[in-house]
Amino acid sequence: MRILAVRGCNLASLDGTFAVELGGGPLRHAGLFAITGPTGAGKSTILDALCLALFDRMPRLPDGRGVALGASGDTDAISTTDVRSILRRGAGSGWAEVDFLGIDGAAYRARWELRRARQNARGQLQKQTMSLTALADGKRLGDGKTSVLEEIASRLGLSFEQFRRAVLLAQGDFANFLKAPATERSALLELLTGTEIYSRISIAAHERLKEEQQALAALEAQCAGIGVLSGEERAALDAEAADATEAVRCARSRTQGLSVSGKSGATTSFTLS
Repeated sequence: MRILAVRGCNLASLDGTFAVELGGGPLRHAGLFAITGPTGAGKSTILDALCLALFDRMPRLPDGRGVALGASGDTDAISTTDVRSILRRGAGSGWAEVDFLGIDGAAYRARWELRRARQNARGQLQKQTMSLTALADGKRLGDGKTSVLEEIASRLGLSFEQFRRAVLLAQGDFANFLKAPATERSALLELLTGTEIYSRISIAAHERLKEEQQALAALEAQCAGIGVLSGEERAALDAEAADATEAVRCARSRTQGLSVSGKSGATTSFTLS
């Protein structure tokens, strides 16, 4: 997975459209770059746009139900944990867009959109929508937000938590990553480095070993039902076999002797007329 571009419009403190092109321009070959600016300039909003387009979530939103934003009884009031709270005040619509290379090597564009009724700044806030498009042929993937999120997840190969910890690693989360259980860190690092294939090979080798051990145990069980003679018992049977062979030889010799004697002792008689 590789991020190619992050774009947005009317999000938080960023008025109008913005774009960070990572797949082209001066950043294409930049191994390292920094997003800098004074507090409130919109640095974190760029990362918010990245997460909105891919997951419909933002790392910096608090957990829980949050606090309602707006006057009491206002039908347009939303919670502080609602991602729609990122829409810039006074804007009738806003959006976030991300171009990325999926784990299948294809390029996609994920888009998150939010608008007020009739795109009027005073209009009723609508539900956000999402879309995923294959850049090669313009084919739309998924039908509805839930389906689109599933399509995006299958092409990213990372869950929101894995993406947040590995790709964003927001302030204060680095220590949490280091303190995470070894199994979690291992799984995440394997996904990032592409070495999960070695885990699959290890699992396959373990399964093969298990199968071979079961086959060996079955053969050993069969062998256990076959008695094995000791050296003395085998020698005794060999002696019996030798005695039996000698007895047969002697019997054949006597039989042949009797046959020859019978032939030599035969008499012939003549009748005179």
